[in-house]
Amino acid sequence: MKKTLIASAIAAISFSGVALAQDSNMPTVYGNIQLAVSYDAVKDGPSSIDHFDNGSTLGVKHDHMIAPGITGFFKAELEFNADDKAGNGGLDSFDEAYIGVKGDSFGQIWVGSDDSTYERAVDEISNFWEVATLNLGGGYDTGEGDLVQYMTPSFGGLTLGAAVQVNGDNKSGGKSYPYQLSAVYAVDALELAFAMDSNDGASAYSKTFDLADSDTQSINNENTYGVRASYNLDNLRLTGQVQTRKDYADTYGLMGVYTLGQNQFALSYEVREKDGTFKTGEDTTNTIAIQALRNLSDNLYVYAEGYIGGGDNVYEYEDSNGNDASSDERTVAAVGATYYF
Repeated sequence: MKKTLIASAIAAISFSGVALAQDSNMPTVYGNIQLAVSYDAVKDGPSSIDHFDNGSTLGVKHDHMIAPGITGFFKAELEFNADDKAGNGGLDSFDEAYIGVKGDSFGQIWVGSDDSTYERAVDEISNFWEVATLNLGGGYDTGEGDLVQYMTPSFGGLTLGAAVQVNGDNKSGGKSYPYQLSAVYAVDALELAFAMDSNDGASAYSKTFDLADSDTQSINNENTYGVRASYNLDNLRLTGQVQTRKDYADTYGLMGVYTLGQNQFALSYEVREKDGTFKTGEDTTNTIAIQALRNLSDNLYVYAEGYIGGGDNVYEYEDSNGNDASSDERTVAAVGATYYF
């Protein structure tokens, strides 16, 4: 699910509704249904077709003036599966839930579950794609729950951010306080960003990695550092980013997004190189992703995406004899539609 496009679209189309809700002190209700079909094939291995829900949500948000120049706000976004009626639990999970206060003079502080400070600042490429089956993302543990986050006002284009995840004694992995810091500088068409994640918590309640012990412990206690540069040239946005974590991996990515009327076209290339103790001889993974998206109206868009993944036998599967096997190539093709209000 691509959060940024949907969030921007909802904000745009609900502006008048928000104003009305503020006048009447009523919350704003919004939501979306996302459905997609994908074909997934591993070279010399299995292939599959799937029709699935791609992140459908129903949300409610509200803000009010506490004092002149100070606003209180909340947001709760619940998830449901739109594709499968049998065994469906309705609103069975959630994506975001937080409360906070903001003001022109001191910035914004909020508490709960939301996209993390590091993720918003640096990890743009993997969060852009709709299906994102093979996108690599950065090697950072701290997830989106139990967060206390702060963002400053803009100082001549510079915005600073900080977050701490408060994990108590009863959390899996025990008490911990992983934190993140960020700095984003925007001037004219250029945007530069830096962020770090302390990775001090257990990944069971944060980001989970595909390693044997990742269900209980973090990969290691090394910091993750990331930098991003983006440039808007008329209808073309170019983004490059680098993320690194000692004794885990270095990840590099390039992306271009071109907007032409109601159409959007995107292409990205990502590479991840394992580092230190995680080098196994199968150390390189790369992904090419391509998208064509069409906005049919202010509330509905359709898209087609393709992914080609390669690397050093990094795609594992079980062969026809039940034996573990691996491949150096995997392809995914997907088509989908999203209706939002």
